[in-house]
Amino acid sequence: MALIVQKFGGTSVGTTERIKHVAARVAQYRAQGDQVVVVVSAMSGVTDSLIKLAKGIAQLPSEREMDMLLATGEQQTIALTAIALHALNIPAVSLTGAQAGIVTDGVHTKAKIHNITPKRVHELLNAGKVVIVAGFQGETKDGQITTLGRGGSDLTAIALAAALKADLCQIYTDVDGVYTADPRLVPTARKLSEISYDEMLELASLGAKVMQSRSVEFAKKFGVVFEVRSSLNDNLGTIVKEETKNMEDIVVRGVALDKNQAKVTLIGVPDKPGVAARIFKALGEAVVNVDMIVQNVSHGSGVPATDLSFTVDKPDLLKAQKVIGALKADIGFKDVLADENIGKLSIVGVGMKSHTGVAGKMFDVLAREGVNIGMISTSEIKISVVIDLAKGPQATAAVHQAFIG
Repeated sequence: MALIVQKFGGTSVGTTERIKHVAARVAQYRAQGDQVVVVVSAMSGVTDSLIKLAKGIAQLPSEREMDMLLATGEQQTIALTAIALHALNIPAVSLTGAQAGIVTDGVHTKAKIHNITPKRVHELLNAGKVVIVAGFQGETKDGQITTLGRGGSDLTAIALAAALKADLCQIYTDVDGVYTADPRLVPTARKLSEISYDEMLELASLGAKVMQSRSVEFAKKFGVVFEVRSSLNDNLGTIVKEETKNMEDIVVRGVALDKNQAKVTLIGVPDKPGVAARIFKALGEAVVNVDMIVQNVSHGSGVPATDLSFTVDKPDLLKAQKVIGALKADIGFKDVLADENIGKLSIVGVGMKSHTGVAGKMFDVLAREGVNIGMISTSEIKISVVIDLAKGPQATAAVHQAFIG
């Protein structure tokens, strides 16, 4: 008998028929004598509909109330999944994140899990029940409902698997596993049988839609080996685990295009110590995550000035502009520009650690495609560039062909 945590995303529970299909899959594991914890997302489209409702009332609604609103999406799904299991004569009980013992900090819409006390989940499992937990949400110590950010159901599943010491963690999606690129952009993309935590973490943070990056980071920290597989068939998926030596033989493991980025540029920022610190400290205090940063210093006449550019997630653009606007009079920069028509194209692979010339090859490919590079960011195992969003699909296909085939 194994203890298994299974997570089903929004597409996998997008209709009542698919919820019945999920229940039938869970029943197969129950028939083997396994204990099963099921983590579900909101039904496909529900979260976006709730956000639209809120923004129809206020452009920047209260983040506390947004958490209260969005948490209802997963609660709808857990109840429907429990009902589907009951219809198969399988005892099941649904729990909110708070009821499952998930305790978070107080940062609304992007909360972090502080700890999980899974006593109630264990009790229910030992009583012979399937436990269905609402993903994406938790509760602070003082009883405030919080959400974990987009893709937070992945984090819920990984964290529960760690807390419960589960024998197996499966992340079910609408794709067969992790691919070398988005098959919708690159038809020749291939499914990977395995990938390291670090590679998966980079791909997840760079726009690959399969996993939430924080969940991969959590899995690496606590050694949770998990499988990404499809809920629509029985094909084997992709195993995400610790890096092994033979993984370095492959220079580039995957290519990702993030279409959810926006660039903010501050024109004429005084070039003196402490200015950048004040800007990014204010953004940090507003819980705006900044990714790439480029500063161009001009030493013309008068006081030296700089143009400072950085990227943020598109949903955070309005908040970032509000923070920057409040600093303008104090800091004395000339203007602020925002550009949502950018894409971040990245290549990832642990093999970059031991191979040279990778950046030059990538830039050469983009040059031949007539794609201009706006910003560059690198790490030990990835290279990212900001490009024109309209050329993103073309550039992604060309880079994939050059490095993977």
